[in-house]
Amino acid sequence: MNELQISLLGVGVFLVLAVFAYNWQQQRKYRREYGAAFRHEHADALYHTVTEPPADEEPAPEEDASPMPDEVLADEVPHGYVNNEVCALLSDDTDYIALITPKSPAGTEALAPLWQQRFDFDKSVNVCGLNTASCEWERVIADSPIHYSSFKLALQLVNRSGAVSEAKLTSFRALAQAVTVELRAHAVLPDPKKIAERAGDLDKFCASVDQVVALNILAGTDKLLAGEDIAHVADQYNLNLQADGTFHLTDAQEHTLLSLCNEDNTPFQNQTLGQVNVACLTLLLDVPRTEQPTLGFDQMVALAQKLASRLGASVVDAHHATLSDAGIVLIREQISVVEERMRIHKIPAGSAQARRLFP
Repeated sequence: MNELQISLLGVGVFLVLAVFAYNWQQQRKYRREYGAAFRHEHADALYHTVTEPPADEEPAPEEDASPMPDEVLADEVPHGYVNNEVCALLSDDTDYIALITPKSPAGTEALAPLWQQRFDFDKSVNVCGLNTASCEWERVIADSPIHYSSFKLALQLVNRSGAVSEAKLTSFRALAQAVTVELRAHAVLPDPKKIAERAGDLDKFCASVDQVVALNILAGTDKLLAGEDIAHVADQYNLNLQADGTFHLTDAQEHTLLSLCNEDNTPFQNQTLGQVNVACLTLLLDVPRTEQPTLGFDQMVALAQKLASRLGASVVDAHHATLSDAGIVLIREQISVVEERMRIHKIPAGSAQARRLFP
């Protein structure tokens, strides 16, 4: 190559990296500022920090930031269905865990304040109990008739909107303390300040790997993509239209591998596909939520090219510029770095823990 070609290649590489970095920053900013508005979570309309009671008023809580045995998790599940497998994922690395042990097995009545306030903390609140009959930790629901010898009340430290605040942790500790008093129990209640520092560190890591890759499928000049044609071609490649108005390619567990949406985020609807025409589609890969995302990106590029070919369109970047082979290689390398960092951090991309931290 001559000097001009080398210079142009260098400029192209720089632009791809600049676009990748800019998109990542915009994604993170958008999620933090607006993400909560699009999730079915309860906002704190009137939030007041609960003052922590003096140490001499506690029956027997112990400050302990050391790891607790039998780590547990409980995600949101349909009412009336108890998913005990989720109790295997809670960890001191990802949750504030209050361990409460009554003097004798207790029911869930004393947890009433928790059920009432569980949506006041900006993050998921989960409860697991040690079943006296099975001697196993299981997810606790409000109307459970079972008695438990111990409870673990857990507040998730991080999600895509950021880290839980020290004020929220302090309030959660006060709530756990109230349950402890009601049960006349022994409690291990970690220090909110220390856990807040841990949450901040985890959030920094999550921010560094929180990447969503987008490839655009742009219609030709003076041409729009018809909704019915999009649906027909999407169906041929196992992309199914879901309730969110987006076409999803899913795995055997119904986890999304890739999603296809209107570039302007206008949702598709089955009943109006015949009246819809769009200029550009966006194919998305949510890196931390996808198992083996580097391989997933290879599949994404291949699928984007197939969709574009069938629709008479072209694959472009976020600025509607043709995506070069060099650009694809650079993006793939970035994804590979993220995948490896998540593996080293023991939160593998696409794992249940990753999907929990990156909802």
